[in-house]
Amino acid sequence: MKRIRNLTVDMMSQTLSVTYADNESSTFSLYTPEAFQAISRLWIKTGWAAQYSYNFSWMGRPIIQLPEDLLIVQELIHKVQPHVIIETGIAHGGSSVFYASLFEILGRGRVISIDIEIRPHNRKAIEEHPLKRRITLIERSSIAPETLEEVRNLISPNEKVMVVLDSNHTKEHVRKELELYGPLVTSGSYIVAADGIMEDLFDVPGGKAEWTRDNPRAAVHEFSASHPEFELDSEPTRLGVTYWPDAYLRRK
Repeated sequence: MKRIRNLTVDMMSQTLSVTYADNESSTFSLYTPEAFQAISRLWIKTGWAAQYSYNFSWMGRPIIQLPEDLLIVQELIHKVQPHVIIETGIAHGGSSVFYASLFEILGRGRVISIDIEIRPHNRKAIEEHPLKRRITLIERSSIAPETLEEVRNLISPNEKVMVVLDSNHTKEHVRKELELYGPLVTSGSYIVAADGIMEDLFDVPGGKAEWTRDNPRAAVHEFSASHPEFELDSEPTRLGVTYWPDAYLRRK
């Protein structure tokens, strides 16, 4: 993902000029997919700094995700038709409820949601939610051996499994999660590593310089290079409006 140094919009000529960090430049017609993707990258950066994703909830629970990412993962769930989604990172429980609601529509399925800490008010809200019967909560580190063992015991051999990693976003932690949970993913399904956009957010307020190398996207590329049983699927992020670039690893 080439870093953008400068964007210039000329409304009279209807062009967008892009200068990249390596001083290469391109000019696009303003109303093209290429211009849309370049402008979207700036929108994502400013939106992250403004906490845009904190404005949304799903069936009463804050979800802290881009709506675009939720729609994309919904497409994959419909395509794969998993029986189980393993989710690391719960926060307020919005994504747990989101996945549970999709399973409710499908008429089957459940979510195994893992977090190192589930705050009492969040646990209470999730456990009192109408869709709680489709959610299993595990309060423990996602990379603890006993967590993996508990998750394995909750899955039957004939069930289709999808995994979404959205907890600690350091490269080291995500790489460990990929190694641990990758083997649970069934053929044709996905393991998804959220928030690879960190790589592009190092220079925004609240960002960190080390994010250029310490991020989930880097973990995905490292993992896929040594695991030929998985392939990176770029189709889900085709429009570029995402916090989850290079997130979707499909098991062959």
